[in-house]
Amino acid sequence: MTRVSAGIGALACALLLGGCTSYRALPLPRHASLAGNIAELRHTVPGGGADGGTRTITVDKPVSVGDIGLLAILNDPELRAQRGEFALAQADLTQSRLIPNPSVSLSYAALLGGPGVAAAYTASIAQDISSLVTYRSRVAAAGYRVSRINADLLWQEWQVAQKARLLSISLYWGGQAIRASEAELHAVAHTESQMALALSQGEISLSAISPMQAAQASLEQSLATLRIQHLKNWAALDTLLGMKPSARFAIATPSVLEPPTNLMTLAATVQDRRPDLVALQLGYHAADESVRTAILGQFPALLLGGSWNSDTGRVRSSGPTVTFDLPIFSRNQGQVAKTKATRLLLREQYQSRLDTSAANVLSLQAQRRVIAGQLAAARRETLAAKRRVQVAQTAFRDGTLDARAFADYRSTALGRKLRVFDLERARDETAIALELELGLGLPQVRLAPAGKAKPL
Repeated sequence: MTRVSAGIGALACALLLGGCTSYRALPLPRHASLAGNIAELRHTVPGGGADGGTRTITVDKPVSVGDIGLLAILNDPELRAQRGEFALAQADLTQSRLIPNPSVSLSYAALLGGPGVAAAYTASIAQDISSLVTYRSRVAAAGYRVSRINADLLWQEWQVAQKARLLSISLYWGGQAIRASEAELHAVAHTESQMALALSQGEISLSAISPMQAAQASLEQSLATLRIQHLKNWAALDTLLGMKPSARFAIATPSVLEPPTNLMTLAATVQDRRPDLVALQLGYHAADESVRTAILGQFPALLLGGSWNSDTGRVRSSGPTVTFDLPIFSRNQGQVAKTKATRLLLREQYQSRLDTSAANVLSLQAQRRVIAGQLAAARRETLAAKRRVQVAQTAFRDGTLDARAFADYRSTALGRKLRVFDLERARDETAIALELELGLGLPQVRLAPAGKAKPL
């Protein structure tokens, strides 16, 4: 009998140990893992094909602005932390699904003297019933919190993609401005060198060449400012893509995004697409379930169980046990008030975000109309300025126009051209911002390598 009891005990211990999680080391990385060029990045988009399969972004030719946003989602170092955030949320859900273990109490009293004939013992078991009352609402709240975090993480990806797309727009049109300024500087420098040769031969005076030299110095300063900003934008984009700051690649010409025809319909249903608004809705539902939990928690804590006793006279007894709190001082009023206030706060935050979104859509649409009108006018002015430069150049060669006036014509033409680039950049940035406000143009599932992507 003793051997049988020992075997059963050993088996029970083995089963308990087998159900425990074992420790595994997770060492920290010792080196940075920045890519040297765009070909080294992850560029396979899960679920990005026409049939729902994977899609590979082509990186050996100019990359579109939209694909750069996807590359940022797939490679941004900060998005890698999503794995830990989502794992924590799932761990909380697992914890909420667990029912509290029964409580077991054992006591033994050895007989030391007196009329007794045996040792006394007591055994009891009890289960927390109040936790079962709130079980369903607690699990529902935890489920909503997991879904909310999933939506928040998707919104983080959208923000990263948005930043990468805007940087790409700035880099493309900034590159156009730099090339136009470099071409103008080359032309002005050539004219200045010819005038310097004429000055050395005594054909013109020093005052005749000074306006062209001033124009060249001004162009050099403006070009230096453009190059510095361009370098900063490249560094910011490389950081988002997880590449070294010196990495460069070709950016395709941004496609002109036309505003959707059903703009107001899309604006009225944005809460069904935008991850941040979906996350706020899920957070509100989680808070609502927490209110239910707190209300159910008003009932006193209740433990049900049974006990078995044997005294020193070998008198045995058993029966049920009930342990509960007397709700005299606390009836969970504080938790009920706190959860209700949290629910109200989330409701107001959601309403505020919804109102802001609607206002932003109308504002961006108005900006787009204004920019379109200004861009059309700027293009006409640029063509007119270009024709005036051609006429002025002929007059300058004939000697009927001085260097100062000729430099002014060229400066005006360059300013008109740069103005067009600025307006085209603003047009593209406004279109991308409008897409984000409407919840369009970006994946509806998470793409970052942080576990299995989950739809909203």
